[in-house]
Amino acid sequence: MKNFVQPGDTITLIAPYAVASGDGLLVGSIFGVAAGTAALGETVEAALTGVFDITKIGSQAWTAGAKIYWDDTNKRTTNVATSNTLIGVAIEAVAGGAGDTIGRVRLNGSF
Repeated sequence: MKNFVQPGDTITLIAPYAVASGDGLLVGSIFGVAAGTAALGETVEAALTGVFDITKIGSQAWTAGAKIYWDDTNKRTTNVATSNTLIGVAIEAVAGGAGDTIGRVRLNGSF
């Protein structure tokens, strides 16, 4: 195929804010996990699919299979749909204690 560009599991994006490796980022409707560090306006490789441990709201309990959203204001994941962007599903339960700030998410990669 002479029009093939790349597989699409990772793509280069312009960082909408400073990110470190492993941080989530939202560019329009594209959500990815940064593969490296980038300042605002710099390019960064971002994974669009896969399973990642991502910062979540500590006070929320998750169940396996729950829809997970990106809260771009607070730069973390949540199970609250209102004003947030669907990014995937939780693949395991997570407690809702204040210290439970990491959730395992399978990215949907649909946008």
